[in-house]
Amino acid sequence: MSKQKGVLLEKKYLVPFILITSLFALWGFANDITNPMVAAFKTIMEIPNAEAALIQFAFYGGYGTMAIPAALFARKYSYKKGILLGLLLYAAGAFLFIPAAEHEKFIYFLFSLYILTFGLAFLETTANPYILSMGEESTATRRLNLAQSFNPLGSMLGMFVASQVILASLQSEARDEAGNLIFPTLSETEKAAIRTHDLAIIRDPYVMLGVAVMIIFFIILFAKMPKTEVKEQGSVGDSFRRLFKNAHFIEGVFAQVFYVGAQIMCWTFIIQYAERLGIDKATAQLYNMVAMAMFVSSRFISTYLLKFISPGRLLMLFAIGAIATTLGTIFIDGMLGLYCLVATSAFMSLMFPTIYGIALKGVGEDSKIGAALLVMAIVGGALMPPLQGAIIDLGQVGPLPAVNFSFILPLVCFIVIAIYGFRSYKVNIRSETV
Repeated sequence: MSKQKGVLLEKKYLVPFILITSLFALWGFANDITNPMVAAFKTIMEIPNAEAALIQFAFYGGYGTMAIPAALFARKYSYKKGILLGLLLYAAGAFLFIPAAEHEKFIYFLFSLYILTFGLAFLETTANPYILSMGEESTATRRLNLAQSFNPLGSMLGMFVASQVILASLQSEARDEAGNLIFPTLSETEKAAIRTHDLAIIRDPYVMLGVAVMIIFFIILFAKMPKTEVKEQGSVGDSFRRLFKNAHFIEGVFAQVFYVGAQIMCWTFIIQYAERLGIDKATAQLYNMVAMAMFVSSRFISTYLLKFISPGRLLMLFAIGAIATTLGTIFIDGMLGLYCLVATSAFMSLMFPTIYGIALKGVGEDSKIGAALLVMAIVGGALMPPLQGAIIDLGQVGPLPAVNFSFILPLVCFIVIAIYGFRSYKVNIRSETV
């Protein structure tokens, strides 16, 4: 166990680092106010889990659509201009919740989230490599882990708003004395009135979020930001060819696909897991907040541990921990299984920024295109939740409740990540002995 050398953050980068780090909290808020909306729209729109999970398909599909255009924009202009355009798109998507709620069409909400995540794709494609570039390469992964530590703070606020402002206020969640939902038993006229009320409840936090995003837009617009971009030579095609020949980078992209899929599944369907145990949505979301608190704490701990343990090795160890807790989620019925699911977040904490930093190490002038491909990997959050929702809709799979069995998907994801961590650790050992 050798201490990793290098200065984490030079004084000249402090203010820009703080401003860019605030963006991590901003997209964390959007991610985690949206995750519980799968369960909310399922009830309000009276649709199955698989269809409601299209919320995640639209949200994370926006990353897959816009990551490469965002990288090309940043490559031609600058990180700062990419961030500003991202903030504008973010705000536009948030404000589109106004007509979506007015027309009461599920497809309109999906479109709003799709546009909102165009903005998030710009922010992640530019902010992550911008943070990496603010100092020495030897401390880049630690620096990104530090910045990413503030992402779950935004996530916790998003979860709180989802639980205490949205889910707790939904009239469609009213239950009778036996604990059963009243909404499905009502007349169409009564349902229509409740649907109008509940969609307005969902709309308002997104509109206020759009206002907050515009305030941050103007702060960054007038702030002096450093130009730390590596001078890129050659064409975009040259960058793609070099990256696709870099096996370690490509493995990192695939590992990121599986990580984001696992994260979104664990945080989206914790509500369905808890509901099967007789816990209402608002209370179930509190378990999600506990999971996020563990995630935040573990992120700071893992950032410290990276001073002493190589990123690949720590990633492998955390993935093994996630495998263990996910097995508990699947095979242990009752509250203990739920506690295992909550504990999984502690092991997920370092995965995104660590995979990101490992994969981009040494790519130099191809960092913007490389960053875009890693952000495109967030599409894993679009592809896997609908599949898990379809499994949950089965009700029972053999001797296991379907919601328990559905976590076989995150289990496979963590196995892939453990393998990538192991391979990265071996590469690091070989480089140190050369």
